[in-house]
Amino acid sequence: MVNLVSAEKISLALGTQQLLDDVSLGISGGDRIGIVGRNGGGKSTLLKVLAGVHAVDGGRLTRTNGLTLGMLTQTDTIPPESTVLDAVVGDRAEHEWAGDARIRDVINGLIPGMELSDVVGPKSGGERRRIALARLLVDDPDLLLLDEPTNHLDVEGVQWLATFLATRRNRPGTALVTITHDRWFLDATSTNTWEVIDGRVEQYEGGYAAFVLAKAERARIAAVTEERRQNLLRKELAWLQRGAPARTSKPKFRIDAANELIKNEPDPRNDVELVRFATTRLGKDVVDLIDASITVGGRELLAKQTWRLAPGERTGIVGVNGAGKSTLLRAIAGQQELSAGKRKEGKTVKIAYLTQEVRELDAVEGWRVIEAITDVASYIVLDGKETSASQLAKRLGFSGGRQQSRVSELSGGERRRLQFLRLLMAEPNVLLLDEPTNDLDIETLTSMEDVLDGWAGTLLVVSHDRYLLERMCDRQVALLGDGKILDLVGGVEQYLELRKHHLEAQAAFERQGAAAKGVDATSLAEGDAAPTRQVSAAEEREARKTVARLERQLAKVADREAKLHDELAAAASDYGKAAEINVKLQAVLEEKEGLELEWLEAAELLS
Repeated sequence: MVNLVSAEKISLALGTQQLLDDVSLGISGGDRIGIVGRNGGGKSTLLKVLAGVHAVDGGRLTRTNGLTLGMLTQTDTIPPESTVLDAVVGDRAEHEWAGDARIRDVINGLIPGMELSDVVGPKSGGERRRIALARLLVDDPDLLLLDEPTNHLDVEGVQWLATFLATRRNRPGTALVTITHDRWFLDATSTNTWEVIDGRVEQYEGGYAAFVLAKAERARIAAVTEERRQNLLRKELAWLQRGAPARTSKPKFRIDAANELIKNEPDPRNDVELVRFATTRLGKDVVDLIDASITVGGRELLAKQTWRLAPGERTGIVGVNGAGKSTLLRAIAGQQELSAGKRKEGKTVKIAYLTQEVRELDAVEGWRVIEAITDVASYIVLDGKETSASQLAKRLGFSGGRQQSRVSELSGGERRRLQFLRLLMAEPNVLLLDEPTNDLDIETLTSMEDVLDGWAGTLLVVSHDRYLLERMCDRQVALLGDGKILDLVGGVEQYLELRKHHLEAQAAFERQGAAAKGVDATSLAEGDAAPTRQVSAAEEREARKTVARLERQLAKVADREAKLHDELAAAASDYGKAAEINVKLQAVLEEKEGLELEWLEAAELLS
């Protein structure tokens, strides 16, 4: 493949920090490279150097003649007076962009529902960023440089972007370089991974899973003395290797070597033990929302829903933007008033809520980091062991020297870490996390997951980070905008399927309306599904009977599940009996999963 960019022994220092030190690397046609590393380590600077917008202190950077290049930065450069259409397609004639399937795919995938005639100025930062990304994909340069492209995208948007970059950018001689903290996205798009660390750029073959394996192998071969860091890598690798086949069958992911490395590594969490501890701390009552409804601005976000949180429950919440995920968290925290129904909280419940804001740190701006942490507590019991504030701070990336820094001097990611630390030091038994990945690098996210593996309590997470949801949570639920909380027995994959069916049905409806008005329906969207098969009256009656039968069976299973949860709570001090009850509970949950899948199949005929 042709070499698009070559860097030979380049060096760059900013102030006293050496960001790049005698680095040599190259980008060839067909490469899809993911860049990882700590915040502030030089990832964005490296991208700017590759783009030619940041000069280097030494070395040589060369590009192939005629190379076209496009870069998505974290700075908004769209003229505010432009329309969305002008910002995305430029001066292309309507017949040119409307007749191009790839351009229509970009518009439908990144800015669905956005009026193309709208002016860009009043749009939110997230919307403007999606418009900028859409323009880059429409232009389709030879070398595409993306700095955190998944920011402001929901799970569905991240899936679309990964698929597009991996399958639709197949023009010969093109390459992709991406900075991201989204590990699922890295695995889905990258053929190579670069880690920017201590002025070096370490290069690995494969995506995130292969990167974790290779890094762990390098550490083992070099007999690294940082035992905790090595253990953390093996733990992360163990989870990857034992997870879904799609994660562990990546090209060049050496299964035999991975199995050898993790053969004595336990599962990340001892779920039975954690539930036992959580039940001891919480009792059987945590937070219940009973027939709860929430109306905000005249819109009903929750409609007569009942959700009883169990001790030790670890649940991820997904949904389209605006569906009410953060509102649901606030309702569980008792910060959002219900328009109907009631909220019931257990007597021993102690809630900690990580919001998307960090304004609670304003009160400690002049303090040192360690003072802001010990102000809450000096020690915490984690994973059955007493851990000091300084030890926990170090686990989450605050070295001894950084612990003495003023809070006012911290970066956005560091403030987010400090916010999380202060919440943990309060020893809550219910933890609510709203988009915890904001401003955090992969190393910090891995450390956060490691800390929470030993935390006994009820955990609820709202996130668009698919990897984090699957890694931290045992269950996922969805808000689809219809006011209901849907249990996703098939996880995030099921949510994406449901959204796909919904969008196909919506497109079919729009085509029917367009056809009735004599409009060419093919111009509405690219790749619309064929009209759905008409369901006969007999089939509809049978489907309704099936749905009713399954709902009765699900109600009985739910009663059995609730009783087993009560028995598990009562047996908290008897480990053997708790394990026996847990086996029964897993069997009930499997039965429930089968019934829910049947229900979904029958319900699709009625949708």
